[in-house]
Amino acid sequence: MNKFAMRLQERIFNKLIFSLVFLLIMINLSAQSLRQDIWVDSVFSTMNEDQRISQLLMIAAYSNQDEKHINKIKSQIKKYDIGGLMFLQGGPVRQANLTNLYQSISKVPLFIAQDSEWGLSMRLDSSISFPWQMTLGAIQDEQLVYKMGEEIARQCKLIGVNINFAPVLDVNFNPENPIIGNRSFGEDPKRVGELGIQYMNGLQDNNVLACAKHFPGHGDTKDDSHKSLPVINHSKERLNNVEILPFKMLIDKGLGSVMIAHLNVPSLDNTKDLAVSLSKNVVTDLLKDKLGFNGLVITDALNMKGVSEYYKPGIVDVKALLAGNDILLFSEDVDEAIKQIKLAIENNQITQSEIDERCKKILKTKYWMGLYKFKSLDISQIKDNLTNNYSKLLNRDLVENSITLLQNYNDILPLKRLDTLKIACLSIGDEALKLKNTLSKYSKIDNYTISDNISLKERSEIISRLNNYNLIIVSVHKSNLHPWKSYKIDRDVNVFLQKLSKNSNVILNIFANPYSLNSLSKVNNFNAVVMSYQNSDISQEMSAQAIFGGIGFKGRLPVSTKHYGLKSGINTSKVRLKYTMPEEFNVNSKDLYRIDSLVNSAIKNGATPGCQILIAKKGKVVYEKSFGYHTYFEKQQVDNLDVYDLASITKIASTVPLLMKMVDDNFLDIDKSLGEYLSLESTNKENLLIRDILAHQAGLKSWIPFYQETLVFDTNTNTFNFIDSLYSDSYSKDFPYNVAKNLFLNKSYKDSIYKTIVNSDLRLEKSYKYSDIGYYLFQELIEEYFSSTIDKLIDSIFYRKLGMENLGYHPLKRLDISRIIPTEYDSIFRKQLIHGYVHDQGAAMLGGVGGHAGLFSNANDLAKLMQMFLNFGTYGGESYIQQSTLLDFIRCQYCNKDNRRGAGFDRPATHGKPGPTCDSVSFNSFGHTGFTGTISWADIDNEIIYIFLSNRVYPDSNNMKLIRQNVRTNIM
Repeated sequence: MNKFAMRLQERIFNKLIFSLVFLLIMINLSAQSLRQDIWVDSVFSTMNEDQRISQLLMIAAYSNQDEKHINKIKSQIKKYDIGGLMFLQGGPVRQANLTNLYQSISKVPLFIAQDSEWGLSMRLDSSISFPWQMTLGAIQDEQLVYKMGEEIARQCKLIGVNINFAPVLDVNFNPENPIIGNRSFGEDPKRVGELGIQYMNGLQDNNVLACAKHFPGHGDTKDDSHKSLPVINHSKERLNNVEILPFKMLIDKGLGSVMIAHLNVPSLDNTKDLAVSLSKNVVTDLLKDKLGFNGLVITDALNMKGVSEYYKPGIVDVKALLAGNDILLFSEDVDEAIKQIKLAIENNQITQSEIDERCKKILKTKYWMGLYKFKSLDISQIKDNLTNNYSKLLNRDLVENSITLLQNYNDILPLKRLDTLKIACLSIGDEALKLKNTLSKYSKIDNYTISDNISLKERSEIISRLNNYNLIIVSVHKSNLHPWKSYKIDRDVNVFLQKLSKNSNVILNIFANPYSLNSLSKVNNFNAVVMSYQNSDISQEMSAQAIFGGIGFKGRLPVSTKHYGLKSGINTSKVRLKYTMPEEFNVNSKDLYRIDSLVNSAIKNGATPGCQILIAKKGKVVYEKSFGYHTYFEKQQVDNLDVYDLASITKIASTVPLLMKMVDDNFLDIDKSLGEYLSLESTNKENLLIRDILAHQAGLKSWIPFYQETLVFDTNTNTFNFIDSLYSDSYSKDFPYNVAKNLFLNKSYKDSIYKTIVNSDLRLEKSYKYSDIGYYLFQELIEEYFSSTIDKLIDSIFYRKLGMENLGYHPLKRLDISRIIPTEYDSIFRKQLIHGYVHDQGAAMLGGVGGHAGLFSNANDLAKLMQMFLNFGTYGGESYIQQSTLLDFIRCQYCNKDNRRGAGFDRPATHGKPGPTCDSVSFNSFGHTGFTGTISWADIDNEIIYIFLSNRVYPDSNNMKLIRQNVRTNIM
């Protein structure tokens, strides 16, 4: 068979398959339609004329009112067989219980409707608030809006809601709009329609009916139809091109229902004081006939002043019905409404067949919702699953994608060169704890708060205090309680901001409606302007992350303002750690609770008083948690800001980075001998290769107890005492080395330590044996090259640039002692609890600064360094170490000699041999452990960082339970 014949046969086969699939789909749809018609006809046939009228009525219900209200609703359901309930305030469990009750007594399943524009929380307590639509309007990834609609549908179904009065399709042009504003996707009609389609599809793909509102458009008015009848004076052409366009877009995509607004629009119906919700010209002629809408038409609430001010209950219901509405929402007097509708039928204003037709349309919708097989709601599912971790992650994603960078002079954001910045955060109108706490994860921040009605004197005082900083992050916060709360920035705040920006570099971050920018007289004096839209905890957290580059700015302004045009926005890139949830990697947070179990068991068994754990994946922190207490006395819980003695992690966190820097500077060649760089002539250390020392392959002793030579044994007391000439209880030039509290070592003894090392014996065989000794020599090498001490060097070259407030030597000079975790009670050498001083005796005798020990840190700051390593030498948009240098240091140096070590870095042991890791890490991973009960590890292949910090040596370093129980590796 030739190729042409084969292709022809293939095409014929594909057409046959397509035709068969199409036929099966059509058969299935036909069967569904038949089943629907059978159910509708069977229900309809049991209803009398009054009951068919009642199906058109939807009344208000509450789950936070008393038994009297509940009995009233029950009575109306039983008496009238009403079509549905619109739930207002209450709680999800209470509402679900009432839904079960009301559905159980209703002959025909009830519509259960609710305003859930930003989720159930619009009406109910104990539920998650998704962003307002104005915030969503800034998002460029439309799929996120679909996912939100999908998630809101899931939550609605859990509590029995089958109609969501959303999305809002009002195109908001008027900054003074008192009731839409934040509830609108923005001022671009097409974009409003595009996002509205996504929201609608998310709901309706999950059998929750979407209800687009408020037709024909409530966005360009300064009046609230709850309080009066707004007038829209636009031409038909303008209405078609702007206000009506989003509705048309959704209608074309299968919109299930539309809510008609209480607006007076003379170009559509010039009847005086007539709301379009009561206009046949608008409801029937325009919406149903011209736009071809065949879904349910629902009035806005009939108790609103836009209609109730002009027509009495019952009369307004009839007028709404005559206009063409299918559902009369919030009918105030059901008895009167039915009475007046029946009278209208008698007077031939409307026929019973028209009522019947609308009744059947309602029943068909109820079938589509699945109400023909309604089952009692599972209340336990509501308690457990209404808000889950997926909901929370989605909420974070929505906010993250909305935050908009409007101005960014000299690319100041994300912030760089943190070592050059002295930063203050000033929040106006809110303490902004989430913002400040998140900013502090990235760098040292001093925080201030003022009210938005601060006095002139207070303004002068705060400006004077802020003069000490070269960068000020100013955040302006307005209420996040309701979207219709005032967003305007006070005049005095504007004056204050303008004055502050004259003398300081200012990043202005607005947590309010974007129209709030109109309150500012000018903005070009700010170095950067960030629009965060809402003053929620998530918005504060994500804004802080964006400022430092934990996430990128992605949003676009959904409206135009005095200073910025529609769709303004600048994109930036992620350059630092992001703080997120395991669900971002499709990992259930509950699965990580096994870590909690392991840790709590270790603490209970006395392996350590407490610990910190941090896990990051692909530069995103997914787990950061502290456990237990500082000590077994359980007086102070461990906090994420508390610092631990890192012990030997100091090697890779201090000495090794500086050595790599020297390699990059072409000063150091680690394949040369140590004697090339230090005066070691005629010693057995002269010819030791630096690479061998780094890999613990040089034959050096494991350690030397230098402190023993400074003690003398007292036979009378059977204790060791200090040699008086070597120690003092106070600092002086002769006793500069602070070994412990009120204990200082003579300045001469540092040379003695160095001489002891130089003169120490080497092991006969140069095989792998872990040793601290080489790092004393590396410290000498580094300090000679840079002409500075190692603590100052590592801080200036790495830590301050990386934004590390907590990682460093000498914690008592930098931090309050309450944040420093104590280690061992040293009964032999220092005879005190070691608290704020390095645990390692040798590093202590160097004044707390050693190449092998001396660093203290919390997990978060250490993670920045590890992420820099994992990024092959870059972090925060800056390069610290050349990739080739880093790769050379982290690789296994002597695998052929049964030595797992890198150059300074530890690595996994070969399978079956004891080592620092579990068996499941990749062989390309690297890190280090510490004697105090710490580990810091990075896995290149899986892009994972794992940090475990503890004080397992408290109060006695002989406590080996943490090691014997494999706590660190079991968690890993």
